[in-house]
Amino acid sequence: MRFKRVAAAAMMASLALSVAACGKEGTPTPSGDGNAPGGGTSDTCQTSGTTFAPKTDAAVAGSPTFDRIKSAGKVVVGVKFDQPFLGYKDAQGTRCGFDIEVAQYVASTLGVDPAKIEYKEIASANRETAIKGGEVDYYVGTYSITDKRKNDISFAGPYFVAGQDLLVRKDESAITGKDTLKGKKVCSATGSTPIQKVRDEGLTEPENIVEFKTYSECVSQLLDKKVDAVTTDDAILKGYAAQAQGELKVVGQPFSTEKYGIGLPKDDKAFRDYVNDQLEAAFTGGTWQKIYDGTLGKSGSAGSPPTLERY
Repeated sequence: MRFKRVAAAAMMASLALSVAACGKEGTPTPSGDGNAPGGGTSDTCQTSGTTFAPKTDAAVAGSPTFDRIKSAGKVVVGVKFDQPFLGYKDAQGTRCGFDIEVAQYVASTLGVDPAKIEYKEIASANRETAIKGGEVDYYVGTYSITDKRKNDISFAGPYFVAGQDLLVRKDESAITGKDTLKGKKVCSATGSTPIQKVRDEGLTEPENIVEFKTYSECVSQLLDKKVDAVTTDDAILKGYAAQAQGELKVVGQPFSTEKYGIGLPKDDKAFRDYVNDQLEAAFTGGTWQKIYDGTLGKSGSAGSPPTLERY
């Protein structure tokens, strides 16, 4: 199986890589086997099969965000659209992936049918502005919790802990972690934090550092055996591994820590506490695991719920 080059070129022309902080998103290649984005001949979305029935007794006392949602009868959620098995939109306009299902789960706990979610594709650099301005009620999309961002917004979570890792071909045995990259060609997005880390730490020689505008270009180079590894957050890499089932794998030795949170309005503590409670319920009740196994878990990499951090 190979990514379709013509389709990839079309997508690359229409989607630009947003390089900001962590979770720099590339462009998925719209080919598939009818089962998952990128698997063969179709990019048709497929979900984990989890049902998110809206709560009939949802209430968050003292939360202006909840009051706005209840009055509108819908939630407006900021998302990504170009990350396979995370935040993805297929050719039919259907959305799927781990982040999308987390967003749907949260909506259901707020008493909103996931079918009534209004999705907004917000670039990484504009996330805080969108939340502060009330453009979205919350944001779910490889959004790392940082002290700097907490100056402008708040977070529930983390709902996933990612780390910089390596994507290699399935039959690769020499690359087992960051300390085995010497002499290997390593690819990532131009100007991204992951490729800068490779450069700063001298993980491979300067002439072996390869940069492209999008991660999908790196993945194509990897499949064509023109580079030896692709590096970025492991959550994104798992999406590409799932997209190219049987051909790629994530090494599984993260060398950074990125805690993904749900971005929320800064001063609505009641809302943040409520969303944290709902995440905790998903962690302990099996919902998180079902979502993961049916999305990112298709990469072949196991996952388990993180420890919730309240503040």
